Amino acid sequence: MLRAAPVLMIGLLILPVLAGLSVIVLPSFGYLPALQQTDPGLSVWRELLHTPGIGHSVTLSLGAAIVTPLLSLFLVMLFLASVSGTRWAHAMRRLVAPLLAVPHAAAAFGLAFLIAPSGFALRLISPEPSGWQRPPDLLILNDPLGLSMMLGLVLKEIPFLLLMALAALPQINPEQRVTMARTLGYRPVLAWLWTVAPALYPLLRLPLFAVIAFASATVDVALILGPSLPPTLSVRIIGWFSDPDLNQRLLASAAALLQLIVTLSAIGLWIATEKLVARLYRRLLLSGIRGTGHALLAATGKVLMMLTLGALLISVLLLLVHAFAGIWRFPANLPASWTLQHWHSVGPTLLGPLANTMVLGLVSTVLATVLVVATLEHESRQSRAPTRLMWAVYVPLLVPQVAFLYGLTLLLEQLRWQPGLLVVGLAHSLFVVPYVYLSLAEPYRRLDPRWQQLAATLGASANRIWWRIKLPMLMAPIATACAVGLAVSIGQYLATLLTGAGRVSTLTTEAVALASGGTRGSVAVWALVQTTVPMFGFILALTIPRLWWRNRRDMRGQMT
Repeated sequence: MLRAAPVLMIGLLILPVLAGLSVIVLPSFGYLPALQQTDPGLSVWRELLHTPGIGHSVTLSLGAAIVTPLLSLFLVMLFLASVSGTRWAHAMRRLVAPLLAVPHAAAAFGLAFLIAPSGFALRLISPEPSGWQRPPDLLILNDPLGLSMMLGLVLKEIPFLLLMALAALPQINPEQRVTMARTLGYRPVLAWLWTVAPALYPLLRLPLFAVIAFASATVDVALILGPSLPPTLSVRIIGWFSDPDLNQRLLASAAALLQLIVTLSAIGLWIATEKLVARLYRRLLLSGIRGTGHALLAATGKVLMMLTLGALLISVLLLLVHAFAGIWRFPANLPASWTLQHWHSVGPTLLGPLANTMVLGLVSTVLATVLVVATLEHESRQSRAPTRLMWAVYVPLLVPQVAFLYGLTLLLEQLRWQPGLLVVGLAHSLFVVPYVYLSLAEPYRRLDPRWQQLAATLGASANRIWWRIKLPMLMAPIATACAVGLAVSIGQYLATLLTGAGRVSTLTTEAVALASGGTRGSVAVWALVQTTVPMFGFILALTIPRLWWRNRRDMRGQMT
C-alpha cells in the first residue's frame, strides 16, 4: 500500500490534467466528429482572434496574472522584514490560518459590500466629509480595468503566500543571516531584505507560479468583481462552453488553449523579470546602503499588512451584517432594522447544496489525507528526496483550471460517465491533495526520528510505530491539513460546475449564481454559510487535539 501511494498520488494529479489538455487540442482546430466537424483547419482560431473584445479579455487575464502575485509578494516580504525578530510572526500565523479558510467567492462578495458605491467604506465618510447624500456614480465594481478583481485576488492570495513564507523561513536560518548583516552595520529591515529575502524567494517560486495560474484563469472572482463587457478570457470560455449552440464548443476549446498560452506567457514573463530584478538587487546590495528609510519601511510593512488583512476581515463581517440587515439606506453606517427574512427565503433551498458541499468536502479530504499520509510515510521509511513529487503536487495548481477541466469534462462525456457526486468528488481531489500535502509535508518531515528509533529498539514494527507514536504526535498537523483540504473543496467553483454539468449544486455554485441578480441579503446568507463551514473545520482542528491531549501541553498543537 505504501509503495503504491506515491504512484497513485502522481497519477491522480497528472493524468487528469494531461488527459484534459489533450482532449481540447483537436476540437480547437475544428475536428470534433460528435458534431460532424471532421475538416481540421485554422478557421476556429481565426474566428476566435476576430471575436470582438478578445484582445481586451486576454489583456485582463494577463494583467491579473502579473499584478496579483507582484503586489502580494511585495506586501509579504516587506511585512516579514518589518517584523523580523519580533512576536508578530507567531501572532500572524494564528490570524492568517483562519482567513485562509474564507472561500474566494465569499471574500469577493464581502469586498463588494465594502467598496461598492453604496458600500460600507463610503458610508463611513458620508455625508461628512464627502458630502454624499446618495451613493456616488462611480464605477468601482466590475470596472473595465479589472482593478477591483485584482484587489480581491490580492486580499486572498496574501494569506496563502504569508503562510508559505512562514513555513519556509526555518529552512534558511533567518536569525543568523540578520545577525550577520547587523554586525556589518545594516538596520534590521534592510538586513532582512538583503540577506533573508533572496534566500526565501526560491522557496516561494512554485507557490507564486500557482498564484499566477489562478489569477490568470479565475472564474468565480471574475464573475463577482471583474468586468463584464468584455469579461476575462476564462469567463468567456465558460460562456461558450455553456452556449446552447454546441458548435461554440469548438471556440471554447481554442480559447482554452489560448488561456493556457496566456498563463504560460505570464509565468515566462515573471521568470524573465526575475533576472532583471536580481541584477537590480545586486546593485543595491553593492551600493552599501545600510539604514536609509529604515523606520519608514518598518512602519509601511506593518500598516499595509494590517490594512490588507483588516479589509479581508471586515469583508467577512459585512457578510454577517448583510445576512441580517433589514432597511439600510445610504448613508447610514448601520441598518435601521434587523430581520430574519433573508434566512427564511433562502432556508428551503439551502439544505441540498449544504449536504452536497459537506459530502464532497469530506470525501475529497479523507481521500487526500490518506493518500498524502501514505506518501509521506513511504518517503520517511525510504529516506527519498521529494523533489519530483513536489513538481507533481503543483501541476494542478500551475495549469489553469478552465483549460484542463473543460477538456476533462469533454472526455467524461465521451466515456459516458454520468455527472454526480463521485465524479465531482474526484475532481475536487485534484486540488485538495496539493494543499493537504503542502500543509502536512513540513510537520511530517520535522518529526524527530529518535522517537521512531527508540520504539524500534523496543521491538515495535514500523506499522505499530506509526499507530502508537507518529499518529498521536502528528494529530494536530493532520487535523489542520484536513481543515485546509475541507476549505479548498468548499471553495471549488469551476470543478463543480464543469464536471457536475450543472447538476451538482453546492454552496459555492449557488452563491456565484446570485452574483448577477441576487439581492444583497440572499447573497450574504449563501456566502456566510459558505464561509462558516470551513471556519468550523478549523475550529475543530484546533479544538480536538487540545481536548484529546488536555493533559499533554506539547501535544496539543496549534494552527500552522
